[in-house]
Amino acid sequence: MPSSAPVARRAARAGGRGGVAGREGSRGLPRSASEARATIMGVPERFMRPRVVLVVLVGILVAFGLLMIYSASSVMAQSSYGDAAYFVKRQMLVAAVGSVLAAGVAHFDYRRFSGPLLKGIWLATVLALLATAALGYASHGAMRWITIAGVPIQPSELAKITVVLTAANLLGRRFGSEGMDGRDFLVAAVVGVVVPLGLILAQPDKGTTIILALTILDMAYLAGFDGKWIVGVIVVAALAFVALSMRDEYSRSRIVTMLDPWADPYGDGYQLIQGFYAFGSGGLFGVGLGLSRQKYSYLPEAHNDFIFAIVGEEMGLVGTLGVVAGFALFVYEGIQIARNAPDMAGMLIAAGCTSLVAIQFLVNVLGVLGVTPLTGKPVPFLSYGGSSVLSCLLIVGLIVSVSRQSKLPETDHDERRRSLAVVGGRGGQAAAGDGTGRPRGLTVLEGGGRERRGRRRGSTPLGSGNPRGGYERIDLGPGASERLRGSSGPVLRDPGSTGSLGGARPGRSSKTRRR
Repeated sequence: MPSSAPVARRAARAGGRGGVAGREGSRGLPRSASEARATIMGVPERFMRPRVVLVVLVGILVAFGLLMIYSASSVMAQSSYGDAAYFVKRQMLVAAVGSVLAAGVAHFDYRRFSGPLLKGIWLATVLALLATAALGYASHGAMRWITIAGVPIQPSELAKITVVLTAANLLGRRFGSEGMDGRDFLVAAVVGVVVPLGLILAQPDKGTTIILALTILDMAYLAGFDGKWIVGVIVVAALAFVALSMRDEYSRSRIVTMLDPWADPYGDGYQLIQGFYAFGSGGLFGVGLGLSRQKYSYLPEAHNDFIFAIVGEEMGLVGTLGVVAGFALFVYEGIQIARNAPDMAGMLIAAGCTSLVAIQFLVNVLGVLGVTPLTGKPVPFLSYGGSSVLSCLLIVGLIVSVSRQSKLPETDHDERRRSLAVVGGRGGQAAAGDGTGRPRGLTVLEGGGRERRGRRRGSTPLGSGNPRGGYERIDLGPGASERLRGSSGPVLRDPGSTGSLGGARPGRSSKTRRR
């Protein structure tokens, strides 16, 4: 359990008082007045700008992915299906459907993804994973796909969203204002998070398991778990992962290939070596868009797992760095949305979804570069794969949903303004109150009627009843300068005397009073 809580956890507990960041900037400094007043389409700039940039950026990444899919798959699609645009057409259809679903999720309050609705989503996910184990078909040594109505689906891709929502809900209840009991939290975490992860790992789909595990640990740290505890879990999990992989021949070969792909250049190391050739051929600026040589049946899965290598070949180092910069901007805007989330659950959903995309991108890129073992996970938004692009777009919809629910911070002045009441000018009848005729909060008397405007200021003696409303009146004197020359308290003038109460004593000259 945590011994210290990060700033994000303490700020998130504030609930609806301005979000995780509240009224302060990233370093705890008050936001400038110009920043507070800046708006985009009537929405405060700090809420709308990350949202707009994120949506536009995702649109650019998806469009660029369609272009690269067509370039990488056209030769194989023409030879296998007689249509060079076979794969890109399917990807466009899924992207269009995913965009519509993502728009629906974005307009859906993320806080409704809890309670019975979240339980239903979780149950459907578990049933889909069980159906995959029983009725699915194997590919590349793993049972990850199932066919529904003739459409192949990878349930583990969609299960990532369920796991993030479940983890965010549990962590928000444990470290938020609800203060969920530690034992109840542990039981719920095992059932809600560990069970889906176990079913995904059993396929086996170690890549998705690693991505989800790192995402959950990131969310746990943001929620308030001690960083030392997180590091300990990562070390133990890494050792267990290596031990488990060495027992499995398929996974062990990937580790050996990463260490020395040239040991079997025409076998296990063939794909990785061809990827190296693609990067080497691209150089600084690439061979040109659509002019890849590796896509001519040299590089397996060129339009899927290894599309980043085709980007490197056709667009060079500049193109690959541009893709990295795009995902870095995605992470930055996602973090901004998480900082402005209205509660801890929203912050964890936005941060978890952002981390999920970023970690999957790094897992693919590092695998293609030979830094880590290959996992078979696609590049988000870029690689071919219906389940992958659908899940990524739904993730973006969740992030935008959190952004749309972000609101300006509420201050004590807002509460006082809501308590303002206007008292009617006839017979002292309260226009707003608690039902007893007494005004609530700060009140405005009489409303400036004609009789009041003709009355000389201060004509009602102190302590006497107001003939219209029954309220005492306080005259602060004829002007601010005279009040400042008196004592520190307000000048309470009695019309029957020449002096004032709390001000200069009667009988003193103005010269003495000025002193």
